[in-house]
Amino acid sequence: MNKFILLSSVLALTIILSFSVDSAFAHPHSGHILINNHTHQPQTEIIPINSMIGLEKSTVFFHAPQENTLPWGFVEGKVANHVEGYPVIIQIFKNNHAVHFAQTNIGENGVYEYKFRVLNYDKTHATKIFEGDYSVKIFKVVYLNQENLI
Repeated sequence: MNKFILLSSVLALTIILSFSVDSAFAHPHSGHILINNHTHQPQTEIIPINSMIGLEKSTVFFHAPQENTLPWGFVEGKVANHVEGYPVIIQIFKNNHAVHFAQTNIGENGVYEYKFRVLNYDKTHATKIFEGDYSVKIFKVVYLNQENLI
């Protein structure tokens, strides 16, 4: 059960989802997400795994505008109290249907980044991989109490 929770369910103190100049980003100090000039507060919960570590889950929202011309999107953040050896898990949903899953490692400085295609180009045609409104769930394994660190 714990493996399933860890694999299917891991937060960023700062989350940036970028698809165009004004489409979606998080302000690193406020924790708010600005999407097309509308502010969204990330939802965060911690699910204890044992007395020392827990699964921190955040849900944020992003909008990939119809007029987007940028080929890449990304999710990045800095984790202050991550448990070494556990990756960040990223799940992207549209209308409550899973459309993309990924995992990325956390660097020694607590920073992670995951980059993904949102638009593909061939010689004459652009294919939009992401367009519209999405929810993003970000999971990480964190220490529950900084005093427990060895």
